[in-house]
Amino acid sequence: MLWKTGLIFLCWGLTSGELQDSQSGTPATPARRTLDFGYVPSGVYDTVAYYEPGAIGILFNMMHAFLYVVQPNPFPEGELGLMFLNFRPENIVLTLQVIYYEIGFVVCTALGLLFTVLLPLVGLLFCLCRCCDNCGGEMHQRQRKNADCLRGLLTTLAGVLCAYAANQNLSSQLKSMRRLVKSNLKDLHTFANQTPAQIDYLISQYGTVEHHVLYDLDNVGLLLGGRIHEELGKDVQPALNAALSMTGTMQDTKDALENVSLTLETLQEGTVKLQANLSLVRGSLSNALNDPVCTDPRSSEICRNIRSTLPRLEIAANYSSLPDVTNQLDKVNEVLETDLGQIVEKGYTSFNDTPTLVTDQTRNIVEGVKVLLDDIGSNISTFTKLFPVHSSLTNFTKMISHTHSQIEDIYPHADQMDFYRWICCITLCCMVVLILTFNFLGLLCGILGFDRHATPTTRGCVSNTGGNLLMAGVGFSFLFSWVLMGVITALFLVGGNLEKLVCEPFQTRQLFKVLDTPNLVNSAWKNFIPGYLYNDPEMDLTAYSLYSNCKDNRGIYSALHLDKIFNISAFLNTSVVSGSRKFEGMKVDLRGIILLESEGKQNLISFTKTGINEIDFAAYLEEVNKGVTRINLVDFATQLDAQADQLSKGTLQTSLKGHANTIRQIHIQQVIPLEQSMVIYPFAHFKTATSLKISQQMHFRTFIDVLAAVDAAQFLISHNATFVVSQETEKYKQTIIGYFKQYIDWIRTSLALEVATCKPLSNIVDTAEILGCSFLLDSMNTFWFGLGCSTLFLLPSIILSVKLAKFYLSQIHQAGDCYLAPQ
Repeated sequence: MLWKTGLIFLCWGLTSGELQDSQSGTPATPARRTLDFGYVPSGVYDTVAYYEPGAIGILFNMMHAFLYVVQPNPFPEGELGLMFLNFRPENIVLTLQVIYYEIGFVVCTALGLLFTVLLPLVGLLFCLCRCCDNCGGEMHQRQRKNADCLRGLLTTLAGVLCAYAANQNLSSQLKSMRRLVKSNLKDLHTFANQTPAQIDYLISQYGTVEHHVLYDLDNVGLLLGGRIHEELGKDVQPALNAALSMTGTMQDTKDALENVSLTLETLQEGTVKLQANLSLVRGSLSNALNDPVCTDPRSSEICRNIRSTLPRLEIAANYSSLPDVTNQLDKVNEVLETDLGQIVEKGYTSFNDTPTLVTDQTRNIVEGVKVLLDDIGSNISTFTKLFPVHSSLTNFTKMISHTHSQIEDIYPHADQMDFYRWICCITLCCMVVLILTFNFLGLLCGILGFDRHATPTTRGCVSNTGGNLLMAGVGFSFLFSWVLMGVITALFLVGGNLEKLVCEPFQTRQLFKVLDTPNLVNSAWKNFIPGYLYNDPEMDLTAYSLYSNCKDNRGIYSALHLDKIFNISAFLNTSVVSGSRKFEGMKVDLRGIILLESEGKQNLISFTKTGINEIDFAAYLEEVNKGVTRINLVDFATQLDAQADQLSKGTLQTSLKGHANTIRQIHIQQVIPLEQSMVIYPFAHFKTATSLKISQQMHFRTFIDVLAAVDAAQFLISHNATFVVSQETEKYKQTIIGYFKQYIDWIRTSLALEVATCKPLSNIVDTAEILGCSFLLDSMNTFWFGLGCSTLFLLPSIILSVKLAKFYLSQIHQAGDCYLAPQ
């Protein structure tokens, strides 16, 4: 039917979009993948380099406070710090600076030496005075009322207990020392045993890279060809889709022309018959109106009205004047003898074979990259074997085991030496305790045996014993105090300076600043560690950075800057450059892709020459809009019946009613079929004609545009696809190289953070600080601190003991004027 053509043309725009989607055939291009290398196997280190002294920490804090009072100056830096490490007395200025810095220790040491030297001399003079009845040696006395106020005695027991606690703490920490040493050696074993497995894991993960690279190489058609297909398809697919849609347009045009031709023939034949029948009815009605009834004045008006409407009883449209479309239809049928759809499908097939074309043309490049891939894997294994990591770590493990056995052998000697030390310290404490014992016993006996009413010559044995014990304490004080003070001064001088110059600076990390001072070890070296290791003193590798990196449990590779001699990143980057060069020869020639053969192009051109544009669709539209008859036959028959009813019954009335029925039959049998041949839905005939007119206007523009689009797409593929191919080849190459870069970055990160983590090295330093400072120095310094306090309190003890002794000693005779009875 003619009306169908309009609907097809109206839907043409939508169907062309659907055809484009269904015919694209674009391969799905996988996105770039992120490689998963898993987790590097890591060992667990047991050492916890932390020490909490507990209750004795109170004594440690007191000792530290005393040292701060003695030495409040901050840790020396610069040349003064170097002076302590490399002391040369000939440098007068620096020597004076050192003395000024150490002024607190100098003063305390001088006082200690003075005490050590003078106390024996004072004791000797005291003995001589006693022998000469002086200094409390006179055998008579006067007792005063306030004599009992001199009985107080300052005790040194707290100082002795402090020294004893420090001495015991040092011995008890030997067990903790063994635990820490064992834990550190175990961590070194873990470090040595785990590192080869970690390195092997890093090397083995090259297989992950190799697997992904091989996958991409084996699917170069899908990946590279798919990307090229996708980029070119932005121009090619619309052109091919438009060309394919022209196949439907041609067929739709043929159907429309066939409908027009058939309908035109039907209308022409029907209108001829209709015109003949209407002429007969019109003539018959005209004869019937010649009836004498029409001469009657009452009927003449009706007859005159009926006669005036007879000229309108004819057809309205002249379909015989419409042009025939048979010639155009024959030309369209001739064009459709060529299967344009099949030709376009060949173009689709040729274009969609781009991945296969890429695979064939890049086969040699892919094989070369695969060979390079195997070579890189072999070179990695060879490169790692150049460095005897396994053998070095095996020797290191043996050294650790040997060191551990040697340390175990030292433990009995250390226990023995600690026992001797403990005996010596206990002996020193016992000296003070002995003096305290005499003093306490003297006070006890003196207090118990003292009688205020007794005269010096009548004092009892208990009181006299108390006096003798106090004088014995005085004698032992003179004998032992200088020895105690000498030992204390030596321990103070050594332990105090070690605490202030080593332990405290280590805790504040200032000690590393001195160690990292340029030209410290060698006047030509900025940093001594890289100078010794790599003969490169300018490298930024300091003792503090090494300790900090190990403290953060970073890899020894980054902590020691081992890339100086073992730069695996540079090696892998060289391999990546070699792989990148392999892709430089990759070329893809797409000139073999033919989107639309010459036969298909000629078919499109021929369709534009079918003469469709010559059809006068305006004439069709004009005639269709006129309708079949000039008046509505049903209305005419109804009016005729009404007018016949106004006439008197007779032959004329019967004739008119018969003609009305005849007209109704003509309408039913001829007019309605003709109208149905033109239109089924109201006003659709208008749309149909309009669509044909639009089709006429679109033919030239659409087909020319399609040919231009196809030619442009073909020119793009044959001449201008180089840029797209180069661009997508570069992306493909970067994807392959990206796998290696991910591997290199993962290697670099793993070596810096996970492989051979050097926490055991910082733990050894921290353990040495705990053993040397927290265990040894704090206990030793607390020992001399407590013992020193006790020794200093022996001076007032001597004075008080001498004064108290004469109140407890009995005398042989008494001078009358020298003793006064109590009031």
